[in-house]
Amino acid sequence: MRRVLTLSTAAAAVAAVAVLCVALTAGVAAAPDAGAVPPASGSGPGAGAAPSASADECDPGDGTELVGCWNGTHYEESVGFAETDGLNETQLEALTDLTMARVEHVRQRPFKEDVPVETVTRSEYANDTASGNGSEAFRRWNDQVWEALFVVGDGTDANDEIDSVFGGAVSGFYSPSQDRIVIVVPDGESPDIDPSTLAHELLHAMQDQYHDLTDPRYVGATQDGDLAVDGIIEGEAVHVEERYAARCADNWTCAEAPESDGGGGDGADFNFGILQTVLQPYGDGALYVRELRDEGGWAAVNATVNDPPASTAEVIHRNPDYEEGNVTFEDAATGGWETYPDQGVEGAETTGEASMFVMFWYQSLEYRHAVLEPGATVRQNVEIHLDAEAQLETRATYNYAHPVTDGWAGDELYPYRNGDRDGYVWATEWQTEDDAAAFRDAYVRMLTAHGDGEYAQGTVYEIGSESDFPGAYGVERDGTSVTITHAPSPEGVLELRPDADLALPNADGSDGDTNGGDDGDANGGDDGSDGNTDDGTDGNTDDGADGSDGADGSDSGNGSDDTDDSTPGFGVAAALVALAAVGLFARRSA
Repeated sequence: MRRVLTLSTAAAAVAAVAVLCVALTAGVAAAPDAGAVPPASGSGPGAGAAPSASADECDPGDGTELVGCWNGTHYEESVGFAETDGLNETQLEALTDLTMARVEHVRQRPFKEDVPVETVTRSEYANDTASGNGSEAFRRWNDQVWEALFVVGDGTDANDEIDSVFGGAVSGFYSPSQDRIVIVVPDGESPDIDPSTLAHELLHAMQDQYHDLTDPRYVGATQDGDLAVDGIIEGEAVHVEERYAARCADNWTCAEAPESDGGGGDGADFNFGILQTVLQPYGDGALYVRELRDEGGWAAVNATVNDPPASTAEVIHRNPDYEEGNVTFEDAATGGWETYPDQGVEGAETTGEASMFVMFWYQSLEYRHAVLEPGATVRQNVEIHLDAEAQLETRATYNYAHPVTDGWAGDELYPYRNGDRDGYVWATEWQTEDDAAAFRDAYVRMLTAHGDGEYAQGTVYEIGSESDFPGAYGVERDGTSVTITHAPSPEGVLELRPDADLALPNADGSDGDTNGGDDGDANGGDDGSDGNTDDGTDGNTDDGADGSDGADGSDSGNGSDDTDDSTPGFGVAAALVALAAVGLFARRSA
């Protein structure tokens, strides 16, 4: 299913993201082509697209050949009601016909058949979807994936965290397997629909009619693969939604969106690391589609839908020719450690560039550790995510590109189990040795920010039980490869990686060599600028992350002083508009 979700309370979302400063606003620059429908000839954005019918050509019996006309409703007409709160069946059908005609006009392609639009109450929806995240083995495996990303802490159920993000916030969804749109409405009330939600989901229906979204190519085998596929699928839907909204602002009469029903409870009580991971396809994907269309018209978009991106790196950098590297990993674990061969791809997850960026960025938002740029303040590290080069019209976009993760070439994360003990080995590959060194150094900064001591090169590092991510960690870099190993104890790390060039911490508790460099790496953040917020300098939580020093951060601006088809998704706040969804979490459950 392609689902659209909105947070229950815009104010709660804004409060939760207040640390992101003033950048979360809806008044961003419009896309250059917003709302424009270019001619169908030539090599520009309209190349290969069908022209829309005139109002005189639009009759109820004209079939499905005409663009911009559905069931006799022309795209330039208007609905006879100003709001969508409490639609009766006739009004819902009229709104659907008009929206289909308008989506056809914007997308310059006709629907092939009607798309049923139904409603379900929020309680019915919650009952149908509760606890749908798979087997016990999948949940335990998935817990380790999100713990490895330092987004969900030890002892916290990642699947529950995912549910908390999605729970009660679904606005509607399109089901490719059932060829229908379902709108989630408040209990005991008449249908309540956001026109933007309807347009977005109708575009998914159109994609399904032309490309068959039930095809396995539209369900990634890994987390990164899923997000990458959604870069084109959701990206196209957001791009069309952008142009649709621009026409509403310009010369179309459009129904007002309803107020939220508040189904999500306390909107601030959710995991922003998960949230920002899942949001990546909607901003980057829409910009990716915009560039495809600018360069090759809708034909280029169609071709990319037929052959979806393979990695989030391809979408982030908007480079269809992005090349991955070969990740080399051999299971050599001893002492009873076992992988999960039935989960992921032969036991492995690929997190990808987007998730890795969020991992480092989230340390600043949630834990006040400056990891991406240790010489900058925590506030400035948070703002890196907001500093997007391009913008969309109807929502803020987020930046997922940074030198620490830009060089991603591949990764395989293998969760392990040993009785009641959990661990993982994470093999990563980078484009160059400098890229690998940048990632390794940032990862070490993250470790030492959560720990109490400095990092000793070649020694297993321990984080105490007071942290959300306790246990032992081994970090190895060999050329363009960086391998990370985690277990509850240092001995467990060496059991998982018996051939690793790692030593146990000194028996007296000292760290040994605290240089932290490794054959040309940067300093690794081990010289005291590792982002640890306890030193009162570069990671100090008093640096204005709470807004106390002014929105521009001017007091320390230089930083030197301081497998089903279920596809959930969501929006950040009402001001940012509903976002449709990705299928990231339930797809591989046993």
